[in-house]
Amino acid sequence: MSSPTIIQKPKVEIAPEIIQKISEQVHEKGQVVVHCILDVVDDLLIRIWPTTMLYDQHSDHVSDLVHVDNITLYPQWQQARIGKNYFTLIFDGLPKSCIVFNLIEHCSNQAGAFQVTNIARNKSDVYFVRI
Repeated sequence: MSSPTIIQKPKVEIAPEIIQKISEQVHEKGQVVVHCILDVVDDLLIRIWPTTMLYDQHSDHVSDLVHVDNITLYPQWQQARIGKNYFTLIFDGLPKSCIVFNLIEHCSNQAGAFQVTNIARNKSDVYFVRI
C-alpha cells in the first residue's frame, strides 16, 4: 500500500445521492470534516478506530473523532469495493491558531493504521485526502 497523500485540488466523482446526503447534514461551527478516498485493487476489509485524531502541529491540542459516515468503527469490519471507496470523518474543531495538523489513526495493529501529516489548514475546515 502506498503512503497517504494530501489532495490539493481533487477531481472527485461522487454519486449524486451521496452529495445530497452530505449537503443535508448540518456542519456545526468548530467541526473539521475529512473526506477520505481509498483506492482498492483487491478484496479488503476496512474500518476506522475511534482513536483516530487530529493533532495541531504547534500546540498540544488534539481533536477527537466524533462521527463517521460510510465506514464502520472498530470492532466492526466492512467490505471495501474494488475501485474508489469514499468515507467521511468528522472531528471536534481545531484551535483558531492551528495552521498545520496531522490526521493519525491509532490502533492495536499499527501496521494497519494510517496517517496523513502536514495538512495545511483552510478556511472551510473541509479536507479531501487519499488514503
